[in-house]
Amino acid sequence: MSEKTKILIVDDEDYIRQFMKINLEYSGFNVIEAASGEEGVEKCRFENPKIVLLDVMLPGISGFEVCKILRDEFPKLGIIMVTAKSQDIDKIMGLEQGSDDYIIKPFNPQELVLRVKSLERRVLLQSKSSDENILEDGIFKLDLYSKTFYKNGKEIELTPTEFSMLKYFIENKGKAIKRDEIMKVTWGDNYNNDKKIVDVNIRRIRAKIEENSAKPEYLETVWGTGYRWR
Repeated sequence: MSEKTKILIVDDEDYIRQFMKINLEYSGFNVIEAASGEEGVEKCRFENPKIVLLDVMLPGISGFEVCKILRDEFPKLGIIMVTAKSQDIDKIMGLEQGSDDYIIKPFNPQELVLRVKSLERRVLLQSKSSDENILEDGIFKLDLYSKTFYKNGKEIELTPTEFSMLKYFIENKGKAIKRDEIMKVTWGDNYNNDKKIVDVNIRRIRAKIEENSAKPEYLETVWGTGYRWR
């Protein structure tokens, strides 16, 4: 039997944690809990979860601050921000701090599980065949087994979502890829969030790989369509 993926829920409201825990455990996940940002950081350090469901409004340090701390310490950790607000600023702030996705309260159990499973696929992305573990393109190398990315031999830390997107771009070098296609490949068929999530992740990738992210050499914008890997 394969090991269950460990999920950390960070939320100060007990009934919400229990709602998420029950549904995620029913879907086969190993769930642990934290009731504050500080506790969430400590649990993450000692429990080593693969995915964190992180509420924005927390006592003590906010979910945005926790997201930044976790992203700095655990670049390959999957993070989903959970918010009761639907304003764009909350979505964008979470993504800018390094989250992979967001989900807005109230949400139904099916949506929760689908979002987590979609991110799980990105977090666990790897190839079984050692002959197919490396994607190379000029100065870039992407190792599918260790889930690492290199530019000129130097490792660049990527989130699971950034890694998944770069893999697809490199595999489709020269192709103009629409935002809808990027969303479908990265987040799955049932994803219904704003397409801005694509643009925010593109900005984050460019900031890491381009010499000048305002004038990208490798990941270019195709106006009216989407993006292309050169």
